[in-house]
Amino acid sequence: MDGDIRLWDIAARKTVCQFPGHQGAVRGLTTSTDGDLLVSCGVDCTVRLWKVPMLKMVDTSEHTGDSSQPSAVYTWKHAFWGADHQWDGNLFATVGAQVDIWDPNRSEPVNSFEWGKDTVLSVRFDPGDCNILITSASDRSLTLYDLRMSSPATKLIMKTRCNSVCWNPREPMNFTAANEDTNCYSFDARKLNEAKIVHKGHVSAVMDIDYSPTGREFVTGSYDRTVRIFNYLGDHSREIYHTKRMQRVFCVKYTYDGTYLVSGSDDTNLRLWKSKASEQLGVLLPRERKKQEYLDAVKERYKHLPEVKRIVRHRHLPKPIYKAANLRRTMIEAENRKEERRRKHSAPGSMPVQPFRKRRIIKEVE
Repeated sequence: MDGDIRLWDIAARKTVCQFPGHQGAVRGLTTSTDGDLLVSCGVDCTVRLWKVPMLKMVDTSEHTGDSSQPSAVYTWKHAFWGADHQWDGNLFATVGAQVDIWDPNRSEPVNSFEWGKDTVLSVRFDPGDCNILITSASDRSLTLYDLRMSSPATKLIMKTRCNSVCWNPREPMNFTAANEDTNCYSFDARKLNEAKIVHKGHVSAVMDIDYSPTGREFVTGSYDRTVRIFNYLGDHSREIYHTKRMQRVFCVKYTYDGTYLVSGSDDTNLRLWKSKASEQLGVLLPRERKKQEYLDAVKERYKHLPEVKRIVRHRHLPKPIYKAANLRRTMIEAENRKEERRRKHSAPGSMPVQPFRKRRIIKEVE
């Protein structure tokens, strides 16, 4: 938020390099596929390109705290809220008042898209097709763009806005949106009239989302001061992380080996978590690995027994979140009862049953 960008060595917990220059909050940060180019943009209306230093593990202590200068600075007409780089290509996208597509070798966008006048909050390129990207905006919309077309392709309008969106890297036609109504919604880009799965668990707005490289699960960070891990097909979280000092979580990321998560919160700290909380770190002996596999197989076999299910699913929750979850459950049950009674006392067929997967969607605009 203060314009400071840092490159960290996770093992040494030290800053390897700093990238100073932004006047105000840095809203978008992305790297090229080869890791050589870093793109940053923020509320100071500038896009800055940086050359990422290639440092060997043994040399990190010597370079700690070094500053790097931008290789290019592009000033534009409006503030930026997000950025993302193509998975396979040289272009990158920035969002704010509109969607701009940039080429690193040109000082102005090579293409711009606009659909409405509301602020665009986040952008992600499709891992399977470098010409497809999706954005979420403050007008509660999710919009699909195709760089080969002169105008946006499809727009989905929901009842509450999506703060962030992320594609599944192993199933590039599917994406998940982190919504303001405490839920995450997984969609198939080919059929946007209903959500595939609704992921529940948080008790406040979901601020950020990121998929694991395996595509089997994703991590979310929320305004309720917790980080949760969901199975990509699961409707409830399999893991919840929280600490006494951690405040509202605004960004979360998976590391590229899928072993760790990084979260950034309002208390100005970065936190590193294990993606599997009970997993032993370091080198495992063959017999240790076999024993762990055996224990996992036993849990999988007997997971339907009530005693085993309770132990596997039980997670300690902070008191405010536990109370908020109970209150939210009571409100939803009351709402369902009210709707059921209305339907019972209405003319047959006048109040059709609408599944929850469709209830939060207002319309799809082509």
